Amino acid sequence: MNPIERMQAFTRVAELASFTQAAEALGWPKATVSTAVRQLEEEVGARLLHRTTRRVSTTQDGQAFYARCKDLLADMDELQTMFQSPGAQPLRGRVRLDMSTGLARHAVIPRLPSLLRLHPQLEIELSSTERRVDLVREGFDCVLRAGSVTDTSLVARPMGPLHMVNCASPAYLEANGTPIGLADLAHHQLVHFVNTLGARSGGFEYQLDGKDTSLPMAGAVTVNNAGGFEAACLAGLGIIQVPLVAVKTHFQSGDLVEVLPDLRAKPMPLVLLYANRRNLSKRVRVVMDWLTGVVADYCQ
Repeated sequence: MNPIERMQAFTRVAELASFTQAAEALGWPKATVSTAVRQLEEEVGARLLHRTTRRVSTTQDGQAFYARCKDLLADMDELQTMFQSPGAQPLRGRVRLDMSTGLARHAVIPRLPSLLRLHPQLEIELSSTERRVDLVREGFDCVLRAGSVTDTSLVARPMGPLHMVNCASPAYLEANGTPIGLADLAHHQLVHFVNTLGARSGGFEYQLDGKDTSLPMAGAVTVNNAGGFEAACLAGLGIIQVPLVAVKTHFQSGDLVEVLPDLRAKPMPLVLLYANRRNLSKRVRVVMDWLTGVVADYCQ
């Protein structure tokens, strides 16, 4: 039995939590599956499965190894069919993505069903966080990131600008008045956003005569994630500055309204980052192209 077959045996056992069911799915004798997994554990030098009389489960090492096996087996399937006509073989395997909470919630996740209907054997692992993940070390295939890119080891595909808006809830404006100029902000509250609590907020950011500048503002609440930022504004805790994509539905419903439209912050460039690999797998390229189309609607 070759290494690929041993990995196939292990992944089926891991997925079905049963040597018997894995053997039935593969059409192999149960003893063959058991031997394959034991040999694989000897080769990698780690226990991959917990075995009891009642159940089988992956160890911590087994979970990490399973994820890599799935990727490798999917790549092998793709390699074997690379010369077939497009569409002859379905895309299969995992694609791991990371993006901000706002982009995931408002732009990408609502459109995921259409992607999975086209490619039902794809598996999407989507991380949404405001921190800057280490794409290579944490095993991401690609990352959607707003703002400047400093890591020159990564390939950056420009996606367009994310336009910023200033907004507040109707209840906040009823209680505090609607600002019509910079001078009015002295009497208003800003919900501050920082990546790390304890850091200093940049204040109210805006462009004046083509130059980026900022105005310090009071504010009782500071948050470090997009969900809290949005919720604080909806609760009437102050003004926020946020990409339009994050509040578009709230504008349509009337839950939030734009203020100071002539004093918007500079648009943030949105880029798709991926490792500098010579040959990306077909499934990753397909998902990246799909993401490009999805976010194009929000970069106008």
